[in-house]
Amino acid sequence: MKVLEVTNVDFALRQFILPLMRGIRQRGHEVVGVCADGPLVERVRAEGLRVETVPMSRSLSPLAQWRAFTALLALIRREKPDLVHAHMPISGFLARVAARAAGVPRIAYTCHGYLFNQPGPWWRRRLAVAMEWIGGRVTDVYFNVSAAEAEDARRMGLARAPVAIGNGRDPERFRPDAGARARIRAEFGTPPGRAVVVIVSRLVRAKGIPELLAAVQSVEGRGLDAELWVVGERLASDHDDSVEPDFAASTLGPRLKRLGYREDVPAILAAADIFALPSHYEGLPMSIVEAMLAGLPVVASDLRGVREQVVAGETGLLFPARDVAALTAALARLVADPARRRAMGEAGRARALECFDERRILARTLDLLGL
Repeated sequence: MKVLEVTNVDFALRQFILPLMRGIRQRGHEVVGVCADGPLVERVRAEGLRVETVPMSRSLSPLAQWRAFTALLALIRREKPDLVHAHMPISGFLARVAARAAGVPRIAYTCHGYLFNQPGPWWRRRLAVAMEWIGGRVTDVYFNVSAAEAEDARRMGLARAPVAIGNGRDPERFRPDAGARARIRAEFGTPPGRAVVVIVSRLVRAKGIPELLAAVQSVEGRGLDAELWVVGERLASDHDDSVEPDFAASTLGPRLKRLGYREDVPAILAAADIFALPSHYEGLPMSIVEAMLAGLPVVASDLRGVREQVVAGETGLLFPARDVAALTAALARLVADPARRRAMGEAGRARALECFDERRILARTLDLLGL
């Protein structure tokens, strides 16, 4: 079979879709990745996988979306795939409609998070619901990464039979690693006894970056020995307000390390002590899966998808989104208690091995796709 895996940007293709493309190839099928052009496309191609680029846009501009749709339609007609598997709200909608117009025999969709569950004006939420409803009418296999949003799909009639497929990572890559811990901390000049709080995310306000900076400053101001590592960058397609003013105003000094985009995230996580994700909204964050597999306790916003991952008080601590005081208190509790950090981290890895092993999730996904 020939499969087109369609997503919005190169970051999503590299970080979320690549393992699935590998799995499709391992089962003996031809797979083509489709997304907007960007520097990470070449890292996928370096594995011998084919990637075609189209002018995808994460905006709601009618002209930009028409260009993306016509490019997708032309590509699908040229490639004549047996299956189009679409991802993300806007690119997922366009790809499914284009696949139906091109007569593709089988169409699948993975929802990584609904736009109508995110903050925004009423008209955007209604438009998002309409897009999901229309897209669902032409979808043969419908996945949600979050069980809560699969229930939304059932309740709202967005899909005939939504499947909560989950998210997963490779536990052989993301794991506790004493060697990596010693090497990375020495490289960064971090003392062995200092508690490192790490976040891996896009650098946008919706990920709670301003709240995290303020909270770690407050923790450090209480006399607790901690520092913050920030892994990630702002994407060119991000529309959220810049967080650069918040970084510029930070008083953490050398205790704030901005690491940018990294290919060695497993080693970075192994060298840290606490993972934080104070997002304003999420689907089912892949970064939390990675942190749990690395044996880190998780401090995260109390959101529906996050509650499917983090067992509060057992594998981490949850707090109300945007509540800096509650975030500060949660971080301070763990910074001050290394034994509790270790216990929560061990419990988190055990839970991740049981629920978020990439191999099992990929195998189930491929089976349901008929591959």
